Amino acid sequence: MARYTGPRTKMARKFGDPIFGPDRSFEKRKYPPGQHGPSKRRKQKSDYAIQLLEKQKAKYTYGVLERQFRNLFESASRKKGVTGEVLLQFLEARLDNTVYRLGIAPTRRGARQLVSHKHILVNGVLTNVPSYKLRPGDVVSVRNKSRHLEVVDNSISNKSDVRKWSWLEWNPERMEGKFMEYPERASIPENINEQLIVELYSK
Repeated sequence: MARYTGPRTKMARKFGDPIFGPDRSFEKRKYPPGQHGPSKRRKQKSDYAIQLLEKQKAKYTYGVLERQFRNLFESASRKKGVTGEVLLQFLEARLDNTVYRLGIAPTRRGARQLVSHKHILVNGVLTNVPSYKLRPGDVVSVRNKSRHLEVVDNSISNKSDVRKWSWLEWNPERMEGKFMEYPERASIPENINEQLIVELYSK
């Protein structure tokens, strides 16, 4: 399965949530996509369909493939703590997601591209694996040769609210951020009901 590269607004409408970030087109048409428009005669979903939709929503939000998502869930289920919360913590600890949270890239898709194109260092070592899982204390920085890329400059200057994530620490002079700890569930802003995902995989 390849990564989703289709219309983002259409996918956001499917989940009823702007999972790819602010979207004017989504705000105009918040109803699900389909040829009949915002019809009130939509068939009621089963419990399984609701659980599956929530899993798909999490996958598309973080840009994770099915096998990767399953492996993350299995790792989360083996760790002490609430499985759903641990799963979201693992997703937040991905390198591409952290690059996005730090404001180095405007979107997760853009962050994944920066990592893949060898613009990002982890603890001073070039790392081009977007799924690389960070540990508390790891330092993420922009490669010296890449610090003046237009996309990086624009993203950092336009995203002033990026410093609000309590589990990250940003140093603008050194253009590096530190992954301090795994975030608490209350600090993760994504509108995902992780319990539904746990119920789906528990069948």
